[in-house]
Amino acid sequence: MYYILTMTIFKNKDDLFKNISFLKGVGPKLSKYLKNKRIEKINDLLWHFPYSSTDRSDMVALNRLEVGKIQTIKVKVLKYNFPRVRNLPNKVICSDEFSKIDIVFFNSREGYIRSVLPINKFVLISGKISFYRNKYQITNPSYITSIDKIDYVKKNIPKYSLTEGLNEKSYRKIIEKVLNNLPNLEEWHDKDILEKFGFCSWNESILKVHNSNNSDVENNKYLRRLALDEILSNLIVLSKNRKKFKKIIKESKIFNNSLSNKILNNLNFKLTKNQQEVINEINNDLKSEKKMFRILQGDVGSGKTIVSFLTAANTLEIGYQTALMAPTAILAKQHYNLAKKIFDGTKIKIKLLTGKTETRLRKKILEELKIGEIDLLIGTHALFQKKINFKNLGYIIIDEQHKFGVKQRMSLANKGGKNCDVLLMSATPIPRTMMLTIYGDMDVSRLIEKPKNRLPILTYSKPEKKIDELIKIIKKNLSQNNQVFWVCPLIKDSQFLDYSSVNKRFNWLKKQFPNETNILHGELKQDEKNLVLEKFLNKKTKILVSTTVIEVGIDFPDANLIIIENANKFGLAQLHQLRGRVGRGQKQGKCILLFRDNLSKNSIQRIKILKKSSDGFFIAEEDMKMRGFGDIIGYQQSGSKFFRIADPIDHSDLFIYAENYLKKIENENLDRFDFLVKLHDRAEIIYSKYD
Repeated sequence: MYYILTMTIFKNKDDLFKNISFLKGVGPKLSKYLKNKRIEKINDLLWHFPYSSTDRSDMVALNRLEVGKIQTIKVKVLKYNFPRVRNLPNKVICSDEFSKIDIVFFNSREGYIRSVLPINKFVLISGKISFYRNKYQITNPSYITSIDKIDYVKKNIPKYSLTEGLNEKSYRKIIEKVLNNLPNLEEWHDKDILEKFGFCSWNESILKVHNSNNSDVENNKYLRRLALDEILSNLIVLSKNRKKFKKIIKESKIFNNSLSNKILNNLNFKLTKNQQEVINEINNDLKSEKKMFRILQGDVGSGKTIVSFLTAANTLEIGYQTALMAPTAILAKQHYNLAKKIFDGTKIKIKLLTGKTETRLRKKILEELKIGEIDLLIGTHALFQKKINFKNLGYIIIDEQHKFGVKQRMSLANKGGKNCDVLLMSATPIPRTMMLTIYGDMDVSRLIEKPKNRLPILTYSKPEKKIDELIKIIKKNLSQNNQVFWVCPLIKDSQFLDYSSVNKRFNWLKKQFPNETNILHGELKQDEKNLVLEKFLNKKTKILVSTTVIEVGIDFPDANLIIIENANKFGLAQLHQLRGRVGRGQKQGKCILLFRDNLSKNSIQRIKILKKSSDGFFIAEEDMKMRGFGDIIGYQQSGSKFFRIADPIDHSDLFIYAENYLKKIENENLDRFDFLVKLHDRAEIIYSKYD
């Protein structure tokens, strides 16, 4: 039997940031279950909103029960039936003035049942009504309580997304401990803001969202108030970080472009006007006395890497070391091989360092790095371990930065000290409407123009029932010395998901092309992945069946056909990224989207957009409208979202307002927002110290 707590459990507002085990009754086992829902601190509970509610307010007499409906009844306990045969349920017979009902318990102890259902006492019971052997019954009721606790049961009960080990009653007990004892927080918004949007206080908003009778809390004013808080806290963090960076005075890098010009003259292509503009922006930052913290956004195939190497040449020219970090060893090795070609014929010494580098070679690299014998070091996050010391690091380039969170990118930016400039690169286009919200702490450069020698990728769609026709298309491509990617959403067949798997498709293709087909997926060991990719790169295999692990970073100039199975299961931005894996050489790239019958309107729209446009930024805007922001930046795929409350589509007016509001107040003292920033777990980003 549960009840509403009235005792004060928080001595001050900072108690909200204590570990969840601070709450009485939350032990190690329960803490583990809560952690599975990303609930580790008490304030995490506040952001875990109910997704709907269960109406238990329908108190009815036993002659008006409806099978399959959750209802609340007031009955008198008449008789126990505790069978002595194992696995049979316990049963309690209850009644009101009209009829009788069986209350059935599986896996419940006799002592518990006697305590919550005392003989000849009236009780309130809430649960789903069923009918068995001509009698009404409730099996394992959700709530049983005495009639003086009627207000606790007879109302709408919020429903939360829970995990194994957590049930509704135990979770409700925990969340109510917090909600009923919230400290009163001082308002951080101006009165005119609250009046403009019709907002109430933070405390009332939290309580209303968790206890709203309106199942569609997404659109109510209480949620909008909390969404504005989250948006503003994020913008404040980025603004403060930006200010800290702008205050750092560094040694300006004075160079004459001699090395970068030498590299340019050796290239077999000309830079686009857009690339030249971006290079000038970066070079101006390098020459400045202000530390560079810039994001280079470039669509698939726009030439970000060559821009980074040409600007790195200017820092290398004057004796600074440069580090380029990629999220995977595969991508790091690709950059290393490209750098060796670009800097061929120069005196620049380049090394590769990953987690797989053998101990003896690793030790040698660290020694050479420390005394300045290595100019350009390329690798994974292993580059930034504490044991690694550069003699004179002046430039850090971080590729595919969307794989790293805000905290990670800040710590990486700090690594090189005040004289080290930082360039982040991303091939994941962000809608322009969201640039400030995501990259408000950085200067932004965009590569939109594609190299003129790069042919556009032709995109086709085909129903999966015509899959056999693709064998002829593959044969034709192989005869033209092209290689083929075939992408599936799953590794293995699933009894729950009707998607294609790489294992099934690999076996099917291997029968058709026995010596030319290979398989790649996330369950392979890193050495196995490298071997598969090496064979494909050396054209020992011509067809690679893969999951989306090929989405970013792999560059095979002879791969000119990609077939994406169950294409309707992928987001627009992800399909665009996958499509960008082909057509990276001199030949025409082609993409075939395989889809099943009975497509939804959204799926049809996604395919239409992809067929008519190759502009990643336009596609990102459309994808955000259709699927929400989490998919665009890649966080949804890794199990987390950039925003827990706010949504750029539903709350677009709040994003615009928050950006304009911050511009007005960012030069004022923003201390009143400190607790808000802490509430949204962003405080440690602001207060991290720079080298």
